[in-house]
Amino acid sequence: MEKRISVVIPNYNGKHLLKKNLPSVVKNCPGCEIIVVDDASTDGSVEFLKHKFKKVRIIRLNKNNGFATAANIGVEKAKLPLVLLLNSDVSPRQNFLKTALKHFSDEKLFAVGLLDYSHENGKIIVKGRGGIKFKRGFFSHFPAFIERGTTFWVSGGSGLFNRDKFLELGGFDTIFKPFYWEDIDLSFRAWKLGYSCIFEPLAKVDHYHEEGAITTQKSKFYILSTAYKNQFIFTWKNVSNYLWALEHLLWLPYHLLKAIISLNFPFITGLIWATLLLPNLIRSQYLLDIYYKFNDREVIDNYDRP
Repeated sequence: MEKRISVVIPNYNGKHLLKKNLPSVVKNCPGCEIIVVDDASTDGSVEFLKHKFKKVRIIRLNKNNGFATAANIGVEKAKLPLVLLLNSDVSPRQNFLKTALKHFSDEKLFAVGLLDYSHENGKIIVKGRGGIKFKRGFFSHFPAFIERGTTFWVSGGSGLFNRDKFLELGGFDTIFKPFYWEDIDLSFRAWKLGYSCIFEPLAKVDHYHEEGAITTQKSKFYILSTAYKNQFIFTWKNVSNYLWALEHLLWLPYHLLKAIISLNFPFITGLIWATLLLPNLIRSQYLLDIYYKFNDREVIDNYDRP
């Protein structure tokens, strides 16, 4: 069954992570095509792969483009109908693909989310299923109950995707560069087009977040600013309900004043950053040629509870 799957691993200066986790990928994905998209690493990742993992296909980018672009290129170059997207800090467990694959008998299925054992601060937090709500003028996501069923989004760091549908949707939107929210946005677009996302708790992976490129190579201020920036972008891009759009505008001064009073500089930075990207966002929305079957409220009303 695994011969239907291409594994795509975006990598940026993650040689140590590939050394730790890639053997588990090779072992637990027998028969899969395995692709590492190297996003212009400078730590010898490519040379390491060529020496130690000769059967792994390497796509080397000459310029650092961020997660979305690297993942999109990997999916585009993949040869098999299903694509398993894994971060370099993810190590799959034995037989994790068996139950995930069964769901693809449904022709409307876009992706399957895996159960993510997230290693954080000496603890393991179980993740993988999520919901979303619109409150006080913003879309915000939250973890949902860990049980088999639909999920609002499938993580780009540990998810199994239908390649054709991924390409039909245009892949991850690079306006979310360098990271965060792009997988939520893509899943949202899939739901609006009439596709579905499923969470499978028996498909298990270990995710070593503290060792990943974001945590180890970016400051906390930069990470928070990026998260706020992309929350703004996601809201501006996806809000189509006129009452919600008005609610966003009415709540925005309150949020900004609160950020100023509390010295929440990442929020302020994120707002400025997102505003500077508005021309790009408007241009991309104007060129969008996908006709959705459902609007934002019709989808989100099903996922605003745990």
